[in-house]
Amino acid sequence: MLPDRPVTPCSLSVKDLPWQILWHKDKCSLCGRCTAVCPVNAIEAGVFRKRALQTSLDPDKPSSNVFSVYHGIRQKVDPAYGCIGCAMCTMVCPNDAIMPMRSDEADKLRYHINRGGQPRSRGGRRNVTGGILDQIKFIRISMLTDPALDAGRHEFELRTLLGRVLPPEESMAFYQTNGWIPPVREIYPLLIGSMSFGALSPNMWEGLQLGVAYLNEELGMPVRMCSGEGGCPPRLLRSRFLKYTILQIASGYFGWDEIIHALPEMKEDPCAIEIKYGQGAKPGDGGLLMWHKVNKLIAAIRGVPTGVSLPSPPTHQTKYSIEEAVAKMIQSMYMAWGFRVPVYPKISGSSTAMAVLNNLTRNPYAAGLAIDGEDGGTGAAYNVSMDHMGHPIASNIRDAYLNLVKVGKQNEIPLFAGGGAGKNGNLAANAAALIMLGASGVQIGKYIMQAAAGCIGSESDRCNICNIGLCPKGITSQDPRLYRRLDVDKVAERVVDVFLSFDTELKKIVAPLGRSTTLPIGMSDALGISDYRAARRLDIKYVV
Repeated sequence: MLPDRPVTPCSLSVKDLPWQILWHKDKCSLCGRCTAVCPVNAIEAGVFRKRALQTSLDPDKPSSNVFSVYHGIRQKVDPAYGCIGCAMCTMVCPNDAIMPMRSDEADKLRYHINRGGQPRSRGGRRNVTGGILDQIKFIRISMLTDPALDAGRHEFELRTLLGRVLPPEESMAFYQTNGWIPPVREIYPLLIGSMSFGALSPNMWEGLQLGVAYLNEELGMPVRMCSGEGGCPPRLLRSRFLKYTILQIASGYFGWDEIIHALPEMKEDPCAIEIKYGQGAKPGDGGLLMWHKVNKLIAAIRGVPTGVSLPSPPTHQTKYSIEEAVAKMIQSMYMAWGFRVPVYPKISGSSTAMAVLNNLTRNPYAAGLAIDGEDGGTGAAYNVSMDHMGHPIASNIRDAYLNLVKVGKQNEIPLFAGGGAGKNGNLAANAAALIMLGASGVQIGKYIMQAAAGCIGSESDRCNICNIGLCPKGITSQDPRLYRRLDVDKVAERVVDVFLSFDTELKKIVAPLGRSTTLPIGMSDALGISDYRAARRLDIKYVV
């Protein structure tokens, strides 16, 4: 007799899954909220048949089997519907009757997820812990700046520059030759990095924009947000809020038809133009918006058919080298906005970053360089790319800054660091460390999703389905049933909270250094670390 569930060589049990659903029959009221809210349909209503042996001492009434039927929750064992541990079921359960529990065994699902000849792709995190940024200490405290020791009482502004800052003699020569001077923007040193309208849900994207607008117009903090590749909603391109946005162009050119057509109607210039060559989320790969997210709105903005995956090639035919990019892309973007808008490239952290930087130093058109380290990531990427490719941002940004020091251009080309800042919640300390290692500003993406929208993913591979549009909080979903869970106004409020708290913490770090009027870019003598090899690699003090 065959069992009710056929056992095959590829059959899995609940024990094989990384997350297991703990359900209490006595507490459950069968309301159905858990099955309705589960983003991956990992659980379903089930009918259970329980056998009980009924015994009797009466010889005329022999023992018999009694069967009872009851309803409950059953967990699916198909890897396609494996529980991701998001605990949305727990959040909506009125009786605390259900909860995901991590398996106490090794995750055997990893051997079953490469189905259909495709390796596993995931979103959100690199899934490694630790990091050199959290080990860095700030060891220089000025004993002669008593007012500055209390950052709450000391008044000063934190600003950085985005744009090529030429020396006076070079600036005059450049103006006489070209008739214009490279534009420069004074901005806040913490930027919201490139997360596209498509990668993020409409509610999340709008919430970020509302928060940025409030910070600028009500609080006087010149915070900027990068659009990511994929264009912008038409109403933003034609509004006065465009000046708070950095527009990104990448190898897929998605959304750029809409931007170019909106040029004559733009009320304000964008803050800057970012040309993306690589990103830390998936070093070596191009961008990828999977077909799950390409609905009619995203397809219309990007100028593509509905329901197709949108990969951006890592190398495009028009951008073979940085020299050609400067000639074709950077100068053409300057021309499109009448030489009023800074234009700079963004690359993923790698050993070749120095070659890119050296080429940029010889051309005054480049307004800066953004380097995205290996720990960044909110989009779709293969495991092998996320876990085994890329360069840590701390040493990469340090190499770039010391390289600029050698050629005497450390005050000309701003460096913007991204990837891993705030990974363990220490955003202000990580950002201050990167600034003192040589960065002019820090970009964040994953952190703002965690802090402003309550992302429930984790470094231990909990949730992390940003790539397939089933985000249980609605942060990275294009399904209206999911993203309507996200309150736009609440996201904006949290964005403001995050930046205000960051501002306070950064001032408390910077003020005791005695640098109360300027950002301590490259002030590495204020840094120390207890790892001798890291101290030598970063050229900072070794302290124990």
